[in-house]
Amino acid sequence: MLLKKIGTYQFAIADMALFLDTHPDDTASVMQLEEYERTLRPLVEEYEAKFGPLRKRQNNTNTWSWVKNPWPWDVEEDD
Repeated sequence: MLLKKIGTYQFAIADMALFLDTHPDDTASVMQLEEYERTLRPLVEEYEAKFGPLRKRQNNTNTWSWVKNPWPWDVEEDD
């Protein structure tokens, strides 16, 4: 469920960014994009705390930690 929420916000952010490419002066859309980004950040942090990184990061000191078990789909959530 958490991963689905993350995907939804990531899609909305990408879509809004494309819209803003052609409507850069739409301040309401800029504010909406910022709200989506603020909402997404804690969701990603929660997911990564439970299941590991969603993406490879340059500053990750243990670059191979993402290959350790359990994989996200091996963990059952109570939600």
